[in-house]
Amino acid sequence: MALIGFHASHEQFPPSELLRLARKAEGAGFQAALNSDHFHPWTDAQGQSGFAWSFMGAALATTGLSFGVVNAPGQRYHPAIVAQALATLNEMFPGRAWVALGSGQYLNEAITGTGWPAKDLRNARLKECVDVMRALFRGETVTHRGLITVEEAKLYTRPREAPLLLGAAVTPKTAAWVGGWADGLLTTARPPAELRQVVDAFRRGGGDGKPMFLKVQLSYDADEDRAREGAHDQWASNIFANSVLTDLRTPAQFQQAANVVQPHDLDGPLRVSSSLQQHVDWLGEDLRLGFERLYLHNVNREQDAFIDAFSAKVIPALTR
Repeated sequence: MALIGFHASHEQFPPSELLRLARKAEGAGFQAALNSDHFHPWTDAQGQSGFAWSFMGAALATTGLSFGVVNAPGQRYHPAIVAQALATLNEMFPGRAWVALGSGQYLNEAITGTGWPAKDLRNARLKECVDVMRALFRGETVTHRGLITVEEAKLYTRPREAPLLLGAAVTPKTAAWVGGWADGLLTTARPPAELRQVVDAFRRGGGDGKPMFLKVQLSYDADEDRAREGAHDQWASNIFANSVLTDLRTPAQFQQAANVVQPHDLDGPLRVSSSLQQHVDWLGEDLRLGFERLYLHNVNREQDAFIDAFSAKVIPALTR
């Protein structure tokens, strides 16, 4: 049976509002939640960027939802600190906190002032971080000297079971690579032919039989024009190729890139529709590709209307 989750967008809403929305989403039938660990929003028009780990502690304590977080260890975060944070959450809330690990975006990592490595080095650094985190979850005392450095680190508070360490991947090339080391895949929605390439690559790379989760960027409003206007206002900066999204440095640069995007350019990267049946059909295609969890991110600001409408029509249709 499909599991339908709610995406809590720290870039767009303060954490107090996201906590209210997560609680409402749970009451409306959403079964899980996802959030991303950003230091900056994508654009100033989005305007927020709360600390995901603080939010998750509050959300796990006040809902029964599981929470995933997209995180990039190795530059802004030392991997031992990420492991400690995740271990602590799972000791308090067993099995309910997991992480999708990626190589990050310069937008967030630039605050360290240490430059921005090439993609191959970022991937190599990420794999070192994963290995360190897994050793810490096993209770080992870890010393590691490479692209990251760890000196005699040991987690004294650990959960009974190690949390899921998924690989966050957008391109088929990265999906094939994470298939070899990740516990599963988290990727983002796009047209079926493109998404199938990511799925096939992940399975070829070693991910066959591992869980696959999908973050779905959509814009719903009962009025089609408002759905498109809301998406264009909030998410026009996020439709570019991943190589662009990872290498721009500031929200102002993302806003400048968004200025050339027209409303019709959103189709494909975003699912914009006032038809709930159209959203059911799109999400049904995702499930047929093998995704077992769909995390829905309504990118416009009308979150309450989205939760109400999808709980009434979309979630029941997908979970029958």
